[in-house]
Amino acid sequence: MTADLLNANELHKVDPVFGQLSFDGHEQVVFCNDKDTGLKAIIGIHNTVLGPALGGTRMWNYANEWEALNDVLRLSRGMSFKSSISGLNLGGGKAVIIGDAKTQKTPELMRKFGEYVNSLSGKYITAEDVGMETKDMDTVREVTQYVTGISEEKGGSGNPSPITAYGVFMGLKAATKYRFGSDNLEGKKVLVQGIGHVGEVLVQHLTESGAIVTIADINEDRLQQVGAKYGAKIYTGADLYSAEVDIYAPCALGATINDDTIHKIQAKVIAGAANNQLANEVVHGTILKDKGILYAPDFLINAGGVINVYSELANLTRAQVMEKTENIYNTSLEIFKFAETNNITTHQAAMSIAQKRIDDRKNELRK
Repeated sequence: MTADLLNANELHKVDPVFGQLSFDGHEQVVFCNDKDTGLKAIIGIHNTVLGPALGGTRMWNYANEWEALNDVLRLSRGMSFKSSISGLNLGGGKAVIIGDAKTQKTPELMRKFGEYVNSLSGKYITAEDVGMETKDMDTVREVTQYVTGISEEKGGSGNPSPITAYGVFMGLKAATKYRFGSDNLEGKKVLVQGIGHVGEVLVQHLTESGAIVTIADINEDRLQQVGAKYGAKIYTGADLYSAEVDIYAPCALGATINDDTIHKIQAKVIAGAANNQLANEVVHGTILKDKGILYAPDFLINAGGVINVYSELANLTRAQVMEKTENIYNTSLEIFKFAETNNITTHQAAMSIAQKRIDDRKNELRK
């Protein structure tokens, strides 16, 4: 074990939550435990200045509880900026349930989780994320009103994945225009890493636009299925980060742009659906800028999902949802220009604009 790891572990023992680098001024962190159902969950509420903290629930078989805590802190923080930059009157929150969604998720566990959400009296509103489906949100709805993304049959907006994918596609097209001079994707080589609900719809959009799509995923059956459905190539190389492509679209879990991968990346554009793609926002954002790789900030272009579930709270029509999601294209171009003009990274540009909206609202409330 290295000295750095030892120091990190000692920090955890002394100050397990406030000492986390990802804590970043969270308003509230709730640990939920129920022996009867086996529920172990963490709800992170980062900021509620703009409105209630809305963010999905992720069920994942984390290696340990520190990993789960770090994930929920990073994700809930990202939701604050995602909602802000999208012009939504929402704060940032997220929840994680520790466990295998395929074998440990039960209706009883989901209802118990819903009871914990309900106990927060609307400060946190949950929704669907990795390891969750619309039917799970319907189950949560049985015990709390503070849930979005429920099925259309029950009056909800349904699965947010197609809208998320459309927003990512809009952001990807904007990045393509800014980097290559045109948003025409005909013949552009795109590598999509992770072909879950969002990744598959993105593959569909890209294929229909004439892009040459290569897909990668840890699920071999899914690869064969999606590859056959859309005529996408399946990546078979030893290191996908070294693939000679124009655009890299990470759509699986976060932190794929890290010390080990960043110097291998051949793509000129990075635009995908995964949250927290940069392992270190400052260091890796700067390296991408210096290498001339245009990074489309994840919390900007994957905001379609939160826009979709926000429609249940704000009574937006489907047309209004699509209009807001399509506007990710224009917002992305504005942020790329802002970053270039101010000689900062695209991530810094997006963060500064999102933070300004939060700060302005906070100052209004103080008056």
